[in-house]
Amino acid sequence: MHGAYELGKCLAKSSIAVNYGCGAFGLMGALADSVLDHKGKITGIIPAFMVDFGWSNPKISETIITHDMRERKKLMISDVDAVIALPGGIGTLEELMEVITLKQLGQFLQPIIILNMNGFYSHLISFLEEMISQHFMRDFHRNIWTVVNSPAEAIPAIVNDPGWDPEVTKFPTSLPE
Repeated sequence: MHGAYELGKCLAKSSIAVNYGCGAFGLMGALADSVLDHKGKITGIIPAFMVDFGWSNPKISETIITHDMRERKKLMISDVDAVIALPGGIGTLEELMEVITLKQLGQFLQPIIILNMNGFYSHLISFLEEMISQHFMRDFHRNIWTVVNSPAEAIPAIVNDPGWDPEVTKFPTSLPE
């Protein structure tokens, strides 16, 4: 939780507004608490059924309630400057894979930062590298994401991101055998 709190501090101190899943507990709650503690701007985006379950963070003054998860995911990446994936569960993994796919297809062009705290994403990163080595992705696709190991590295990774050229979608994903 310390890493999520530290990330919130870094984002707030850099005047970066945060869209997040509006959770009150775990890493999402720690991130939100930190952004608020450091006078940052944060918007929670959560489906109505999660509000009904009592999962919405009551400290968040700007909350957008969606009809479903699909609408939530679409709003969470609309008009953002970057996506940062903290360690998380299957929902986080699904959201990360979707945004990587969208970037590969030229539908999302912003930086994607994978925060690999304590090696959490090391197996996933190895799997992505295996996709490249097996020619299911091209070498240049590893530029879709940036891996950092600490919250302090996230802001420089966003600032120094080389950008993504949507023209790469004109090339086939895999190489001919």
